Amino acid sequence: MEMRREEMEKGKYELRIAMEELSLPCPGNEEDQQQRQKRSSTMDFLCVSKHLIHVLDEIGPTLLVLRQDIQQNVQRLHDVLARDPSKYASLAAIVTEEVEEGTSKKANSCTRAILWLSRSINFSKHLLEGLLNNHDQSNLEEIVEKAYVATLKPWHGWIASAAYRVAQKLIPDREIFIALLMGNCQEFKDFAGDVKVLLSIVQPLLEEANAILVKHNLDKLKST
Repeated sequence: MEMRREEMEKGKYELRIAMEELSLPCPGNEEDQQQRQKRSSTMDFLCVSKHLIHVLDEIGPTLLVLRQDIQQNVQRLHDVLARDPSKYASLAAIVTEEVEEGTSKKANSCTRAILWLSRSINFSKHLLEGLLNNHDQSNLEEIVEKAYVATLKPWHGWIASAAYRVAQKLIPDREIFIALLMGNCQEFKDFAGDVKVLLSIVQPLLEEANAILVKHNLDKLKST
């Protein structure tokens, strides 16, 4: 049974796995309601971020700098959650504590980790939406550029911007990129359907992160 399960998991592509892990139980019986209440926005936020790293791994060295930044921020957030899963179950709890301590704007703060992870997730969201909305468009570089300008560019300093420009030259062909994202998925329409579901789940997480950052005037922080 365990071997069968492992084989089934291998046949899934990264976005499908993320979607299944993040899918909320349907409202109904008491057990579903209890499961919903136990969910942690911090854990879900980490789940999205970790799967984003795996997706970037599939692409190769193209966005290595972005991948490393995501990994460091994931580790920072994971460490604080591990200290007290109950206390730091929500993103708001983490940011609020650092604001009260006066550490939220420090370079190694969890608040900055949440901020940059949300921007990276938003970049990926725009990129996936671009792929779906421009199914017949072969120029992946243009789709990536639009996503970058809309999400990350306003907050990047010249070093980060220069690193992106180098990475942009290594972007694979659109067909190769989609094939890497789809894995063993045979039909693009199935892949597109999964992406839409995943994005609908991710959106509330982005809204929650942005709301707490805006509340404390931390949403405009740029690269240090």
